[in-house]
Amino acid sequence: MNAMLRSPSRLGMGALIGLLSAGVALGVGELVAALVRPAAAPVIAVGNRFVLATPESVKRWAIRNFGTNDKHALLTGIYIGVAIFALVVGVLAAQRLAYGLAGVLLFGAIGTWAAVSDRGGRASDVIPTLVGTAAALAAMWYLHRCAGLAPTTADEDGTTRSRAKPTSTPPSSARTPTRNPSARTPAAKTAKSAPTPPSTPPAPVPRRGFLTGSVALAGLAAGAGFGGRAAQHARFDVSAARAAVRLPAPSDTGAALPAGTDLGKSGVPWQTPNNQFYRIDTALVVPQVNPTSWSLRIHGMVDREVRLSYDDLLARPLIERWITLCCVSNVVGGGLISNAKFRGVRLADVLREAGVHPDSDQLLMTSVDQMTIGAPTKVVMDGRDAMIAIGMNDAPLPQAHGFPARIVVPGLYGYVSACKWVVDIEATTFDQQTAYWVAGGWAQQTNIKLESRIDTPHSHATVPVGRPVAVAGIAWDQHVGVSKVEVQVDSGPWQEARLATVPSTDTWRQWVLAWTPPQAGTYTLRVRATDASATVQTTQAADVFPSGATGLHTISVRAR
Repeated sequence: MNAMLRSPSRLGMGALIGLLSAGVALGVGELVAALVRPAAAPVIAVGNRFVLATPESVKRWAIRNFGTNDKHALLTGIYIGVAIFALVVGVLAAQRLAYGLAGVLLFGAIGTWAAVSDRGGRASDVIPTLVGTAAALAAMWYLHRCAGLAPTTADEDGTTRSRAKPTSTPPSSARTPTRNPSARTPAAKTAKSAPTPPSTPPAPVPRRGFLTGSVALAGLAAGAGFGGRAAQHARFDVSAARAAVRLPAPSDTGAALPAGTDLGKSGVPWQTPNNQFYRIDTALVVPQVNPTSWSLRIHGMVDREVRLSYDDLLARPLIERWITLCCVSNVVGGGLISNAKFRGVRLADVLREAGVHPDSDQLLMTSVDQMTIGAPTKVVMDGRDAMIAIGMNDAPLPQAHGFPARIVVPGLYGYVSACKWVVDIEATTFDQQTAYWVAGGWAQQTNIKLESRIDTPHSHATVPVGRPVAVAGIAWDQHVGVSKVEVQVDSGPWQEARLATVPSTDTWRQWVLAWTPPQAGTYTLRVRATDASATVQTTQAADVFPSGATGLHTISVRAR
């Protein structure tokens, strides 16, 4: 190994062999996944298994630091990890090919294990990894041969010598000992006493063949990878099916949207556009569910099982409501909250048709990728506008937000209600079934906490002295409502802000306060809300785990 490390050329070729072999494995895996399904691609399979195996504290850290980019961060980390592993395997392959091939097999074994042990895995999911591993083995053997890398040893003086056998043997006369030592000539004696010349160095590496092979395999890896992704999109994407959906008009639109819901002061619009709506889930690739084959099964502790197709939902009376959804991982002042107009079928009506038993206290909802979410039965049935949603902001649900159908329950955090791509609802009990997030230590049942946020000015912003500054933001307490918002500057008195109108208690509420900095300096601003039952937002700071964050959002600004 020491001798190998003294050869930068050999080391570099080994590293390149490892990287290209890994690239071929991933690229071919993506291409084969187009014949199986996108979730079977090696990186996605490993990522999904990584999500399941990751400690809950690490997941919270990722969401806190990366927010809705947590999946991109995870996949980037996996690619970096694969690259490092490939470099090590390539260096080992440069010393001995068997070491490199063993490393590739280990890489394939990890991918295979991830594919078969994923919660939503299928037997066929191992095929892309197996084919990709075989391609990587072939690539490593081929590049190793092109590079002419033979095993090496090192003499005591540090000279690197090839372990390859000599290509020729000395003539027999040279091996025959002299019978008369005294007959040696002085020249012969001189030749014998002279130092032995160094052995002939190994033949130079055929770099042209190695470079040609490297370029060819790099092209194969890139072409298979990008081509595989494109083929997956072409075969599995349901954008066309979604575009063909024509949502029926709702039979119940609820209260009319009053004027003045959007004060236009904070930069955060009343209605969150679909492409800006926050997304927190465990799906590394968005499930592609065709509405023609989708169905929802309601079973368990019911009098009769109910199964609904997408056409069944379209044929039923639809309600439409403005609802604010919030993630339990939303820190104080965080952005994991959005507001939209949802259209769907009342969930309580369907459950009554099924005849849910009174002793069922949990509705265990399962998505197409086998994610489970448990909602309290009594909350869903208490008269609020819980729904099987099929529309969002006057369009069919976006694919990333649950198309063709998801569950929406006002007043509950998403981890105990908002099941996307829902395919199964089982009436059960909390004692009998434990949902995914609850198994990680999150509270079994909880309501959204009363909270408020300052959106403008931003923390550490500079504001003008002696001129009015719009301090504005949102406050929320879904299914309870917000009755008052107040702002405090430094340790001064609490000043009441002006509130926007809202169509119901199930949405966030905008607020604004005109504040004029009296002089230059740094100011601390904090906000608090009061709900419809006169409960004032708590000042006690609490982490998001296990049931949602609390505390007052506080910012600092500089006036000059």
